[in-house]
Amino acid sequence: MPLTLDDLRPNPGAKQTKKRVGRGHGSGKGKTAGRGTKGQKARSHAGVGRGFEGGQLPIQRRLPYKRGFTNINKVQWEIVNLGRLDALEFDGPVTPEELYARGITRGMEFPVKILAAGDLTRAIEVHAHAFSEAAKEQIAAAGGSLQTLARTDQWLEARPRSRRLQINRDLKQARVGKVGAPSRKQALAGARGA
Repeated sequence: MPLTLDDLRPNPGAKQTKKRVGRGHGSGKGKTAGRGTKGQKARSHAGVGRGFEGGQLPIQRRLPYKRGFTNINKVQWEIVNLGRLDALEFDGPVTPEELYARGITRGMEFPVKILAAGDLTRAIEVHAHAFSEAAKEQIAAAGGSLQTLARTDQWLEARPRSRRLQINRDLKQARVGKVGAPSRKQALAGARGA
């Protein structure tokens, strides 16, 4: 017997009858239509978002008060100890470029600070962005020299958070954010140049 179009049927369970609610209590889904009794979640278009805590301050907003937060303006120093410098052989001065070339620091965009952990047994010349006081004393005691470099990294200054800071008063006088005025980046560059 040939198969015709009226013989086609969907797979068992592929099609289900839609639940009709709110059509009288005789259907079993009348009155509250399966929503239970009255309340916030029983209303039309109702419901609460993820993380909603009934109107009190939610956990994601309480965390900075309870457990601290990550300071995005924290300076990412590259720490190098004198003991590690003493173990390496340097022909010339110890510079951030030389430290990066040897894989001691992560990159040239990070400022280098020298600390005094370990012993320094020979005279070396160290160029870095910062030194601890103990490291300065050890380098001088070993007969070496040091030079403090000027920092040019992106963490040189944190974004001002108070209107009482002088930098904010300068930016306001430069009319930053107004039509025809310089951008914040241009105004900061001009302030540094001045």
